[in-house]
Amino acid sequence: MPPAPAGRPRQTHAERTDRSDRRMLDAAVELIVAHGPEKTTLKDVGERAGYSRGLAGYRFGSKQGLFEFVVRSVGEQWLQQLTAATAGKTGLAAMHAAIHTHYRFLLADGQHMRAFYILWFSSAGPESDTKNIVLGIDARRRDDVATWVNAANRTRAADQQLDAHAIAGQFGASIIGIAYHWLAHPDDHAGIKQLHDQLVHTMTLYMTQGHSA
Repeated sequence: MPPAPAGRPRQTHAERTDRSDRRMLDAAVELIVAHGPEKTTLKDVGERAGYSRGLAGYRFGSKQGLFEFVVRSVGEQWLQQLTAATAGKTGLAAMHAAIHTHYRFLLADGQHMRAFYILWFSSAGPESDTKNIVLGIDARRRDDVATWVNAANRTRAADQQLDAHAIAGQFGASIIGIAYHWLAHPDDHAGIKQLHDQLVHTMTLYMTQGHSA
């Protein structure tokens, strides 16, 4: 008699935690996009993810803990995409790659990015516990751009140095403006594409015609 087929190996604790995190992230994203942060509850997230009502509360402690988890998780997904797209690039090439990747990421992972930016803008409130996380992501974004500009400056004459801080600020503010337009007009695909293309044009002007320090 042939031996019975071996059963599937049991998941480790880390694997079970990772699986539950992914399911609760997806559930939280769906609820935030559908109902907004105010009406998203830990109980609903646990149920939507297929777990008990209390698991999300146990895992995150509070709604703010849940929202921090969503912002960090989607932010890390974006950072992975950005890092891959800009690997080996500096200056204008890195900026173009970042802008095109942002546009593609909005379309390809729209629900996650929508929840991310909903929480981003709601963090501006005076009682938001996610504000420091959002400010950290924004600072990292601007630092990346400044690094790309400073790399380009090393090939420019002393009297043609670009203002990395100003260019990074303009880049960051423009991306946030585009994100708000996307949230308000999700079906305006042509307009969203045009805004990204205009940012490419603006950064090209800054980097080639000068935005001096």
